[in-house]
Amino acid sequence: MNRAPRLLDVVTAHRRLRGRVRTTAVEASGPLSAESGAEVLIKWENQQVTGSFKARGALNTVDSLSEAERARGVVTASSGNHAQGLSWAAAAQGVPATIVVPETTPETKKAGARTLGAELIVHGSSYDDAEAHAWTLAEERGAVYVHSYDDPRIIAGQGTVALEALLEHPDLEAIVVPVGGGGLISGIAVAAKAISPQIRIIGVQPEVSAKFGASFAAGHRVDVPYRSSWADGLPGDIGELNLQVVLEHVDDFVAVSEDSIAEAVAWLARHHRQMIEGSGAVGVAAFQQGLLEDLRGKKVLTVATGGNIDADRFAAFLQR
Repeated sequence: MNRAPRLLDVVTAHRRLRGRVRTTAVEASGPLSAESGAEVLIKWENQQVTGSFKARGALNTVDSLSEAERARGVVTASSGNHAQGLSWAAAAQGVPATIVVPETTPETKKAGARTLGAELIVHGSSYDDAEAHAWTLAEERGAVYVHSYDDPRIIAGQGTVALEALLEHPDLEAIVVPVGGGGLISGIAVAAKAISPQIRIIGVQPEVSAKFGASFAAGHRVDVPYRSSWADGLPGDIGELNLQVVLEHVDDFVAVSEDSIAEAVAWLARHHRQMIEGSGAVGVAAFQQGLLEDLRGKKVLTVATGGNIDADRFAAFLQR
């Protein structure tokens, strides 16, 4: 399947993953609702298997491989959470997995992948460096390359986040989504717009890595410089298939500052007793930075996408 996934693909993934990944809680945030003027709900994907939503797409993809493909093993590049998701999914099926991560990947994410049995290779200073090396390894070894976001099976798996939320809250009026390469927002947009065409889908990126926002505004792929971020899972390239879906279904993008990301992590710990990594806190940061004023009075979901943050960084954010 090289086309963009449809709602049927998300529903199929939901059925496939049932009982194997967690149906994560959706909680109303009284404090954030009071601050923002919207009725804000948070879906806690930090409580997911491996600590992030990435387990969904990874398991959906590994399940779809043929026996011959599984025997060849899988290779991927990741900034951390996809590494753990694919390591976990591959181990569940007895599939050899090789993961390439950049030097900037938090130690907790590296340790998670190793613990799950994957061969972990640290290469390069950015996600793009790691991805280029991973493609080379896949070709040399004859392994299956599992892209972390630009793959219809990954997108369909991530779309189950929205399907779960809308089954519980069919009256949602908007979903605010952290965005890196685009796998999550693509899946959420496909599912949510098919179920509720009037729902608004808004992507959030760090200011230092806003390639998707620039490409969305231009209507085509735009190259912009980017730097490392407290939201370490988000900087990097974007997917062609993801951009196709985003241009068709997503309504807007906003970009948040580094200070607001750190403050949102600390805020979530204080008010909700949840350990959330920077990438998972950007939706909250967008509300607190005043970038979502047009959602006042609306029922809005944001996704806390993961909780795999190094203890030292988490402590530093709390002390700010």
